[in-house]
Order: sequence, then structure tokens, then C-alpha cells
Amino acid sequence: MYLEEIINNIQLENDKYESKSRLNREDVVGWLKSIAGFANASGGDFYVGVEDKTNKLIGFDRAEADNERNFFNNQVNEHLVPRPQMKLSFVRYEIKGSERFILHIQISESAVKPVILKYKGIPSIFMRRDGFTNGATYEEIIEMSVKSKNTQYDVLASEEKYEASKFRILREFYSSHNNGKTLTDKALRSMGFYDEDGLLANGAVLFEDDYQGKKTEVQCSVFSGFTKGSERIITINRFQGNLISVINYMTEFVTQRMNHSVIKRENTRENIDAYPKRALFEGVINAVAHRDYFLDGTQIQVDMFRDRLEISSPGSFYRGEKLGKTYDLSGIISKRRNELIAAVLVSCNVMEAAGTGFDKIIEEYRGQDESHRPYIYSSSDHFTLVLPDLTYEEGVEDSALPVLMFVPVENGTVYDSRVLSFCYHQAHKTSEIAEYLGISDSTYLRKQVLENLVKNQYLEKGKISRAAFYKTNPDMVTVE
Repeated sequence: MYLEEIINNIQLENDKYESKSRLNREDVVGWLKSIAGFANASGGDFYVGVEDKTNKLIGFDRAEADNERNFFNNQVNEHLVPRPQMKLSFVRYEIKGSERFILHIQISESAVKPVILKYKGIPSIFMRRDGFTNGATYEEIIEMSVKSKNTQYDVLASEEKYEASKFRILREFYSSHNNGKTLTDKALRSMGFYDEDGLLANGAVLFEDDYQGKKTEVQCSVFSGFTKGSERIITINRFQGNLISVINYMTEFVTQRMNHSVIKRENTRENIDAYPKRALFEGVINAVAHRDYFLDGTQIQVDMFRDRLEISSPGSFYRGEKLGKTYDLSGIISKRRNELIAAVLVSCNVMEAAGTGFDKIIEEYRGQDESHRPYIYSSSDHFTLVLPDLTYEEGVEDSALPVLMFVPVENGTVYDSRVLSFCYHQAHKTSEIAEYLGISDSTYLRKQVLENLVKNQYLEKGKISRAAFYKTNPDMVTVE
């Protein structure tokens, strides 16, 4: 028998079709590159159990077909990133009174490109064209990247089916924030939680009760002092689970460890938390909602220092302004990176339908002095919300500056570390350095501190007009 006898209207002569008698265990790249090539092009159909060239049916018995499917899924999960969108089905036929099966894999054009084949640590990008699969050209790779740059991870379809019983924790969370109301299947479907075939979106998978993948990993730490590099770590905990459990874990971690104090106001005594509960919760929600879930091997970091709390989330602000450091939280404009995750959190009444929720953080800190104002700093790969500890009277110094490690400078001074951090990202004049250090613009500063750092090659000195500027030599220091 031949494939065209059991599949109606099949087009065997186009570039969207390929078949294999068996999945080669000794050369998985030979057939995996076809799957990647289809996903990077416009999709295609891949049959297993069909002889190449002739399209003769080889087939499998039921147990063999199941083993072949499992092997296929395992290899795709291990070697293709991101996993292509596919539908895998068994096609049954009979020959001489015995039932046989072939595998039919329908590969869709990937919304996130390029799909990369990683084998033995070596990444490769393939493209399907003119009935053959070959390495993608430089121009094709650029075009793929441009087309998929605005794709959101959480709205892409997964391979998992929706089962209402797997979302008990989400429903309890929804109910507790909605006066006992019930989260219905209809409401979830309207958000795009699952599609017409019952397949969950990627973001929905992260809400499953038993989710234990790396996509939701968080790391929570407590430091004894003011920096990561020079102080003792008191606690470091890692956690991963469904998004609701992650939100609860981060909130409870800080709540259980933060300081409290009592302030006397006239004839009353007022209890003060280090971090206002509403501000803390908004910060945690924001980190989860705006995290870049495409970035594997990363985690949300919650770091408690003596004077502040830092909540860092992987990924810069999505399609928003590029920030260094800003106290103007209400002026930040950022579009949602994860539409589905945000929609679920909005429905749970823990996130604003519009905006970032930073206004509530500002309100919680209203009336505080300059050193107790919350702020944000952002780079190309992460953004960090800093909440000052209201029980620490001195307030927060400029913790956005990098913490540096370096070999002690010959004839060095107590100012070396702060000068190198201050001049790491941007060159500064002597007067600016003096102001930052809180000392006078003196001969001591110029000769004993700055010129000594220049002499030992820790600082690079340049001039603009007649003013000298100093910039840290990045080859002499390491960022913590």
C-alpha cells in the first residue's frame, strides 16, 4: 500500500512534505533538521512509517507506533528551541487483516523564529526550500528574527490539553480576591487560556497546580549588609512552581524576614513595616507579569539588604523606554510583555487593567524623605524595583552603581572602590567625583586618589576642552 491510498488529497510533490521509514536513532540531526526547517519556513507535513521516495507504507504495530511517538517528542524537546508548534496523530490502516499505524506530524510555521537545533552543544539553523532542508542563510536568519521580535511567549499554543481540575490553586486565588466568585471555563476561554482544540497557551501552563518547570524559577536572598559582593549571605532560597505559588512564596519570604518598628506620634504608637505590604505585593506582581519567559536559565531575584529590597525580573521593559535609573515611577510607559498572564492577574484583581501598578507604590511611600523614595533601574536584560527599608533611618545610597571586585590598588585609599563604581558606566570630572564622595575637590583627591588610580591603570584619564574626565578601566575590575 502507498500513502496516497489512505490520505485524501495529499500533495506529494511539493516542498511541504517529507517521509521517513523510521526515525534514525544514530542520526537524529538528519530528521530533526527537517522539523526545524519546516517551522522556520511555512510549515509542512512529516510522516513516519512511510518509505522515502516511493511513499510505500511500512507502518508500525500499536506498541511500536507509541514508542516512535515518544522518541520523537523526547528528541524534539531536547534539541529544538523553541519547540515548534505541531500536531501529532496516528493514521490507522489495515493490511492482510492486521492493523498498522503511521505517524503524521503537522508542523506549523513557528511564530517565534528562528527555531534552533542544538546538538552536542552546537546550535544550527535550518530552512526548508524547494523540497530540501539546508542551513539558513544570513539574510534568512535576519528576516526571521525581525518578523518574530514582537511575539509573546505566553500566547503561543502548547501541546497540553486543558483540564479544569489542574487549576485549583488559580481558582482559589481568584475567589479570594473576588469576594468568593468562581472563575469559569468560559472566562478562561475568552482570555485565550486555551484554544478551540482545548490546547493550553504557554502562559496557561504556568498556572497549572503541579507546574515545576524552570520558567517560573525565583531566587530569594538576604544579605547582612549593603552589597552582594562584600557582605555575608544570611539566606538564599530557590523556588519554582505555578505562578500563584511563586507570587505567594516571594511575598511571604519578604514578609517573614523584614524589620518592624514602632514610631511614637503624639499620644499614639504606630507600627511601621520595613516595606509597605501593598508596595511589596505590587512589586512582586509586576515582576511576574513583565518577566521575559523566553529567557531560559534566568530567575526573578528578590534580594534583601540592610537598607532596601530589590526585586529584579529578567528582560527589560517590553517595547517601552530605555531606562537607567528613575524615581519617576508614574511616568514609566511599558506595554505588556505577557498579554495572557496579565489578563489572568487582572481578572484576579491583583493587577491594574491599565498601567504598571507603580502609582500604588508611590502612594505607599508618599511623605518619605529623598533617601526613602522607591526607584527603578533597567538594562537590556533585566529591570529592578528598589524599595527602601522604612525602618532604616539613613535611607538608601546609590545602589544602582555596580559592585566591583578588583585587586587592591598599590598605595590605594579608602575611596578607591567608590570612585571605580561611580566612574564605571560614565566618565566624571573631579568636581563630580568629589561631590559624590562628599569631600572637597582637593589636591589629596586629585593626586593621592585619582592620579594614583590612573598610574596603576584602574582609571583612564581623558580631556574635554580643558576639563579632565576619569573613566574606570573595565579590564582591571570585575562586576559582581
